[in-house]
Amino acid sequence: MDLLQKIRTIPTEPGVYLYKNAEGEVIYVGKAKNLRSRVASYFHEGRWEDSKTGTLVREAVDVDYIVVRNNKEALALENNLIKQRKPRFNILLRDDKTYPYVKLTLSERWPRVYVTRRLRKDGSAYYGPYFPANLAYRIVDLIHRNFLIPSCKVDLTRFHPRPCLQYYIKRCLGPCVQDLTSPETYQEAVRDVKLFLEGRPTDLARSLQQRMQQAAVAQEYERAARYRDLISTVEQLQERQRIAAAEGDDADVFGYHYENGMLAVNLFHMRGGRVVDRREFFWEDLPEINADPVELADLDIDQVQTATPSATSEQALGFPVEQSSLLAGISAEGELGSQAALATDSRERVSAHDLSPGEFFSALLKQLYIGQPYVPRNLYVPVDFEDRSTLEDLLSEQVAGSDPRAARVHILVPQRGDKRALIDLAGTNAKQSYDQRFRVLKPNAKAIQEELQEVLSLPELPKRIECFDISHIQGAETVASMVVWEDGRMKKSDYRKFIIRTVQGVDDFASMREVVTRRYKRLQQEEKPMPSLVLIDGGLGQLHAAAEALEALEIINQPLAAIAKREEILYVYGQEKDPVALDHHSPVLHLIQLIRDEAHRFAVTFHRKRRQMRDRSTELLEIPGVGESTTRRLLEHFGSLQAVRQADASALSAVVTRVQAEAISHHFRK
Repeated sequence: MDLLQKIRTIPTEPGVYLYKNAEGEVIYVGKAKNLRSRVASYFHEGRWEDSKTGTLVREAVDVDYIVVRNNKEALALENNLIKQRKPRFNILLRDDKTYPYVKLTLSERWPRVYVTRRLRKDGSAYYGPYFPANLAYRIVDLIHRNFLIPSCKVDLTRFHPRPCLQYYIKRCLGPCVQDLTSPETYQEAVRDVKLFLEGRPTDLARSLQQRMQQAAVAQEYERAARYRDLISTVEQLQERQRIAAAEGDDADVFGYHYENGMLAVNLFHMRGGRVVDRREFFWEDLPEINADPVELADLDIDQVQTATPSATSEQALGFPVEQSSLLAGISAEGELGSQAALATDSRERVSAHDLSPGEFFSALLKQLYIGQPYVPRNLYVPVDFEDRSTLEDLLSEQVAGSDPRAARVHILVPQRGDKRALIDLAGTNAKQSYDQRFRVLKPNAKAIQEELQEVLSLPELPKRIECFDISHIQGAETVASMVVWEDGRMKKSDYRKFIIRTVQGVDDFASMREVVTRRYKRLQQEEKPMPSLVLIDGGLGQLHAAAEALEALEIINQPLAAIAKREEILYVYGQEKDPVALDHHSPVLHLIQLIRDEAHRFAVTFHRKRRQMRDRSTELLEIPGVGESTTRRLLEHFGSLQAVRQADASALSAVVTRVQAEAISHHFRK
């Protein structure tokens, strides 16, 4: 059965359709209220003029479909299939910044709490998202200081001989050492953390109040004082939340800028009526997205006309002074926002080969919010789209399922007033983001350091990074290199070379253990500080080998990460299940690649030199009285075997003894 015959057998019910190419790969996923009508519409003569549709139809050799009960189910299923299959003709979400969550590892014997950017079904509890990103880190720090639950990367499946510094400064209960805490005490602290993160301060305060009274009756006044301080902290946080809730609703505001086939989107997160963070998205190879004929007819081009924002409009909107950095780059005279760039020259700007904003934002909002634990009450988008009301219903049901008290989600398309001015500001910032990304404005060093700290969850701003790499050929002449990045530049005076001495054959993991042990054992002996980050060129095996070496030296809580060569994925020790995949344009990834490549270059150069010396030294070692050290000195002094061959006895005597010089000279004269 050919494709057209199969289309005639497709039912007329709602569902999702999947176009496949000759290799069986899914190249496009779509949804429809009427599957047969929508799939057949791709073969109408007029739609072949659309370059995207024409290419899709030419490549498609088969179509599958899944029937669902209603349009909302089709919407959710379409979103899941796009995320799973990543079809190249669909709009795919590419994000350089993900939502930060606080993760409580309830599946572990001694649960820990830390910041993560990836949700997994691993038995842990996730709370968030938090805006700005450093809010999540501040919350985790507050949990350390008040509830004493750690976020360290120490192996808590066994006991260790002594605790780390966090225990001594009273930021951890010390579950890593036997008898420092009991399971009951630890679980009590975990329950308090859960109540705190779930936003149940009243229940938490009541529980703490009871325990404080019990401790006072038992004359355990130090423990009672700790409960008293916790109650005070919880009450202060509760008061702040009341103030924020009184200032306004939560909302997400979208703006975009499209030019030369490249797209930048800015998303402003408003919490309690204030802009608290900004998120950026970029597409440089966006498929040509074109609306259906009905969608084009419904699209009101006047919706994308924009007012020119000014400095006074920011004040009229009530933006707090501390958020003015989000609006950086907006001139007093104002620039055209992203929507104005599309609407220039009125209606002739939207043609059959331009971006369809409605279809784009429909796809973007589905991938951003469907399946997420939190959706703000209002979503402000610059243009309307076909399934907006269906998506509203689906998101409202999703929010009600997780929190029955939550209000309905509204997707709004403001045409005028303050809300429209917010969209215009987001669009203007999208224009600035477009310039920075696609017109290659280099970010400053501090901005990269701050982003690196956030991406790898480092406890402080990275000032020094030491990177290791191993080099050999089939286990021969195995060497290692260490390069150093410090305060924004490579510090070549601190580079180090290592000849691997204890490993025979091909064993990169053992080689990495040896070099890391030698490096940081010497640092301990010299009482020098550890670097901000130890970076390993390799995958999980090399990462764990380095971690074992540090643990053997009793160096704990040392930030440690590895970058896999082929996938360019970052693995952070202690969070290996949540690898960090940075956008290939990210300056943070470029920095890590620069350091990694320099370590690789340094190791390979040293290995080649060793191999060349080994190959060159074969003939010299045949001379009686000439050993490896003499051969090395000769080659380093003269530079090559040919130069040694041509040197006379007097020249050779400058490097070796007179007897050796005469023996070498006599050997080559023969």
